[in-house]
Amino acid sequence: MSKNQFGKQGWTPDRITSLAGKTYVITGTTSGTGQEAARILLSKGAKVVMLNRNPQKADDVITTYKQELGNNIEVSYVVMDLGVQASVKKAAKEVLSSVSRIDALLCNAAIAQVPTQQITVDGWESQMGVNYFGHFTLQALLFPMIEQSRGRIVTVGSMGYDMGIKTIKFDDLNWDKDYSPNDAYSQSKLAQIMTIYELQHRLKAAGKTGVKAYACHPGSSRTNLISTSGSFMMKMIFGLMKLSPLTQPAANGAFPQLMCATEEDLEQTAFYGPTGRNNWVGPVGAHELKPHAKDRAVAKRLWDLSEDMTGVQWPL
Repeated sequence: MSKNQFGKQGWTPDRITSLAGKTYVITGTTSGTGQEAARILLSKGAKVVMLNRNPQKADDVITTYKQELGNNIEVSYVVMDLGVQASVKKAAKEVLSSVSRIDALLCNAAIAQVPTQQITVDGWESQMGVNYFGHFTLQALLFPMIEQSRGRIVTVGSMGYDMGIKTIKFDDLNWDKDYSPNDAYSQSKLAQIMTIYELQHRLKAAGKTGVKAYACHPGSSRTNLISTSGSFMMKMIFGLMKLSPLTQPAANGAFPQLMCATEEDLEQTAFYGPTGRNNWVGPVGAHELKPHAKDRAVAKRLWDLSEDMTGVQWPL
């Protein structure tokens, strides 16, 4: 891979100057990389709107932020369950009525390695429903304000996109036939990443180049993602991995999305994350993205299907 454009140390939040007057909307901030990303944005003077499923945890995290950063920080939350389209639509309305600009939407929340097939109220396999369809709808509904603000959409993917079947299983999107936690997770993350590059094409075609769209991933970070939704075996494996040098602190896992949300003149067509071993840890920068993640035919089919299934049309 080519040399890191940010030098040997890679990108770090030291590069962020004051974010006073800017507004960031971020999903999944009650733990892990999302909690760290919101904390760093607030520490730079940004206004942050958090979208979380659990109001008690959101209250708790705001209390923690205020203890650390002072009572003057501008932070609020809207309750949203990504796995319920009605909840996403309601939350999007609330966000649009509570802020006057969105400098970046950070699609950070995720569930992973759900041990047995779960179907959302809207009829989708849970990882696809939460990680992909929930964010697809949220992005589309917040897009007009993001465009008005000349803002950004940042999708936090995963190196899991390169596992599983490496395409979208259109004939069995819910894995009714042969559900596997890893394959279903992998598909949801591939879908998220593919849609960002498809969005780039569509923005260009529509002449809406004021909006930027980025895909990144946190590497192998010490978060509770697996311990929240994974099977007992996955929890054991990841528990052991957390003790090894193959993982990094959650704060480091937040760097790629922060870079994509704030760094000027960042190349949109790249894929960002740790550049060390297996892209699990190491200095943050651009690195290889496998060709299947940019398969236009699959991405276009997925986009059209998604608009159809969510009933939400992007204003493009």
